[in-house]
Amino acid sequence: MIHKELSDRLIGCCMEVHKTLGPGLLEQCYHNALYYELRKSGCTVGYNVPFSVVYKGQVVGEYFADLVVEHAVIIELKSAKHLTEVHAAQLINYLHIARLHLGLLVNFQGQHLEWQRLVI
Repeated sequence: MIHKELSDRLIGCCMEVHKTLGPGLLEQCYHNALYYELRKSGCTVGYNVPFSVVYKGQVVGEYFADLVVEHAVIIELKSAKHLTEVHAAQLINYLHIARLHLGLLVNFQGQHLEWQRLVI
C-alpha cells in the first residue's frame, strides 16, 4: 500500500481535529486546524499549494490543493453533509494535475469523521 504509514498518521491528525473542534464549522476552520496539527506532528505541509492546469502545452488555469503533505499526499478538505462521487472525482483530477498518487478526501461535517483514501 502506497504511503500507508504516512496516510495513517494523517488520518490520525484529522481525527484529532474533528474530536477537538467537532462538526458544524466552516471548512476554513478545519483547514487551518489541520495545517497546525500536521505541522505539530512533524510533517512538511504546503497550504493552498498552486498547480497549473495545462492543456496541449498551454496553461489554461490554476487550482490550489488544500494541503500537500511531504510533497506526496494531497488532502482535500470538505465540510459537507456527505462525501460524493463529485468530491472524489475532483481529488482524482487534482492528483493527475499534480502528478501525485495518493490523496485523502476528508469531511469534517458529520458526527463522525468521514474520509476516503484515493490512489491513482
